Amino acid sequence: MKTKNLTLIIIGAFILFLGGCGCSKYNGLITAEVNVQKVWGNVETNYQRRTDLYNSVIKTIESSANFEKTTLKEVIDARAAATQVKVDINDPESLAKYQAAQGQLQSAFGRLMAIAEAYPDLKTTKAFQDFQAQIEGTENRINVARQDYNKSVETYNLRVRTFPNNIFASIFGFKSKEFYKADPGTEKAPDINFNIK
Repeated sequence: MKTKNLTLIIIGAFILFLGGCGCSKYNGLITAEVNVQKVWGNVETNYQRRTDLYNSVIKTIESSANFEKTTLKEVIDARAAATQVKVDINDPESLAKYQAAQGQLQSAFGRLMAIAEAYPDLKTTKAFQDFQAQIEGTENRINVARQDYNKSVETYNLRVRTFPNNIFASIFGFKSKEFYKADPGTEKAPDINFNIK
């Protein structure tokens, strides 16, 4: 009778120990996942700031009567496409689509800013100069937010993939998340030509 009670006590203690470990590991995984979501929210907030600034620049440029309308339309279309993409950070494909749409918007806006430089009346206005400075700061914020997101994903992925967390992650359905990747082609140095004669 005493051995049977001792066996039951040992089994009960083992179950309590596993339950305690499971709760602790689960809570750690949830905390890491929520942190990834929070940091991704910061990335989206900075992209929204950039979109808002772009909208203000577009309105300023639209008021310039002689400005090239086709380039302006490209930016407006790219902005509309970028705001339509819905991101699920658990879906690598939606993350890639979002990143591509943001890249197209940035590229179109870069062309717009290059053309704007040829318009002395526009580029000397205080509002336009302020926008340029704010956009530069926003691009820096976006870069920092993407780095923070990748660091958060790294921490989360390490929790999901290292032993013994990987056992609990598998049981509870936690999966690795995708990192924010550089746009294709950015690993190559840009070809800069100065045609000075």
